[in-house]
Amino acid sequence: MGLRFSDICVDANDVRALAAWWAEVLGWPAEDTDDGDVVLRAPGGVGPDWLFLAVPEGKAVKNRIHFDLTPDDQQAEVERVIGLGARRVDIGQGEQTWVVLADPEGNEFCILAAES
Repeated sequence: MGLRFSDICVDANDVRALAAWWAEVLGWPAEDTDDGDVVLRAPGGVGPDWLFLAVPEGKAVKNRIHFDLTPDDQQAEVERVIGLGARRVDIGQGEQTWVVLADPEGNEFCILAAES
């Protein structure tokens, strides 16, 4: 196959602030691009980079795609990420083993149960 998954693109009103927030959450380095965007580089080149792109409009509806993050300790990570500015959201998930949160610009993501 001639394709490689290289970037996940995240629209943002404030690319620097949102990229800095996710850099703190993930522990990944952030770099400015020549185009004025910000990229988070996947450590060791494993997985796609996250590219934050400036858009004028705010998020209006539930994400059609989202991130699932697997922690070592779910409760500790949920508390840490909420402490950084995430908030719990209800998208109709009911009682589940994962926790649905939103980043500072309202993008939903899940912190899954820790793998055993």
